[in-house]
Amino acid sequence: MDFSAALPTFVITLREGVEAALVVGIVLAFLKKSQQTQLNPWVYAGVGAGIAASALVGVLFAWLIPTLGAANPKYTPVVEPLLEGLFSAVAIAMLSWMLIWMTRQARFIKTEVEGTLTSALKQSNGASWGVFSLIFIAVLREGFETVLFIAANFQQGLIPAVGAILGLVTAVGIGVLLFKWGVKINIRLFFKVMTVLLLLIVAGLVVSALAHFDVAIASLAQMDRQSESLCFYYERFTKNHSCILGPRVWDTSKILPDDQFPGLILKTLFGYRQDLFVVQAVAYVVFLLSIGGLYFRSLGGGGSSRQIKPAS
Repeated sequence: MDFSAALPTFVITLREGVEAALVVGIVLAFLKKSQQTQLNPWVYAGVGAGIAASALVGVLFAWLIPTLGAANPKYTPVVEPLLEGLFSAVAIAMLSWMLIWMTRQARFIKTEVEGTLTSALKQSNGASWGVFSLIFIAVLREGFETVLFIAANFQQGLIPAVGAILGLVTAVGIGVLLFKWGVKINIRLFFKVMTVLLLLIVAGLVVSALAHFDVAIASLAQMDRQSESLCFYYERFTKNHSCILGPRVWDTSKILPDDQFPGLILKTLFGYRQDLFVVQAVAYVVFLLSIGGLYFRSLGGGGSSRQIKPAS
């Protein structure tokens, strides 16, 4: 069984999970400081509900994709890669936004969370629901991004979900180390390393998304002669296996195949392909230069550089 497909979801869930764990830890510490620990069960309820809601969304996606593909069996070769491409595009947008937004807002997270809690605690009747909703939204937001990534790679079966579970468990462990056992962790360094990995993973998703769209349009062009105009590289399709991606940049199938180690790991984590085409190569570089550039510039905007210490 190939577990390499679990690596990207592990990295994504670990990073997202640690962000959620920081919010949970800040809330628990604030409640303790405010002598409102009777609201702690609402924190744990929010965590459980957020995870359950994310899992439900994942189940719906897992059901939706094959259902739409089977609705018209003739067009299944078109619908399935098209949906994979669309989910990949949404996942790319959300993960990219999260990278930039979270980096810029990192230094304000503690202040914003405590401000929201202060307002909630002042409303004695709605304090419990205020705490619950804050945690629920934080966990659901992180979980939804992971679910989208898994949906974009649904053809790999349950293996990505295994990676997501392992990442979640590890994130919970880091949260316990930080806020329960008082272990000091350089959270800035952790997020820098994880974000660089995530940038490469999402850049690889850009390559995969384009490949999915290429397969969908090529299948449609082969099935329907009236759609051949969509496949503007169609005259060389048989030779180059590209419909909309232009000429091949390289073919390393004999040197470093992407279905064998170590090419398989490079493909899973960083988007390596033994067959790469011009449009994919350009999109990969543009993504890293634009989103990566925005991310590294945002680091100079005063992002959090402190270590996370246990609250007293």
